[in-house]
Amino acid sequence: MAKVTWKPGNMLYPLPVVLVSCADKSGRDNILTVAWAGTTCSDPPMLSISVRPERYSYHMIEETGQFVINLTTEKLAYATDYCGVRSGKDVDKWREMHLTRENADVVEVPLIRESPVNIECRVVEKRELGSHVMFQAEVVAVHAEDAYLDKNNRFHLEEAKPIVYSHGIYYSLGEKLGTFGYSVKKDK
Repeated sequence: MAKVTWKPGNMLYPLPVVLVSCADKSGRDNILTVAWAGTTCSDPPMLSISVRPERYSYHMIEETGQFVINLTTEKLAYATDYCGVRSGKDVDKWREMHLTRENADVVEVPLIRESPVNIECRVVEKRELGSHVMFQAEVVAVHAEDAYLDKNNRFHLEEAKPIVYSHGIYYSLGEKLGTFGYSVKKDK
């Protein structure tokens, strides 16, 4: 089997695809789809999103320094795509996709009620990288849908059927292959 060499590019796939809710100082809000999002630190909990300055939501995040990452699911796949290809300057994505605003606990940005996990974030650093600007943010609150908690309060995101993005295609996640550390566990 041979490999083909391509010009440098982003081939780190699949990626989590998230709905980012944001608002400006006047209270106008919007939702954008972001596939360039990731965990950057566990203590303190931090993550980042990368957004093109041309995006309608960019000025909202820049102005307030706040956003909410809303995890996506198979049920939210259509809305996830729609919020990535339609501009908030032309359409009310909340109304068009029948999404429900919910008050956050810390930030002044709405959560998406239909998402199983909402992560409230405050920007701590803005870094211009080229085509995108990375917003490094501290996680200030997390909301998890209690329907996915078991009797031991363990969260089962897999039951919500999360989706990922790879090269222009949305995928549901496959079956469980193992748990962290299973490769070194001793047989009982």
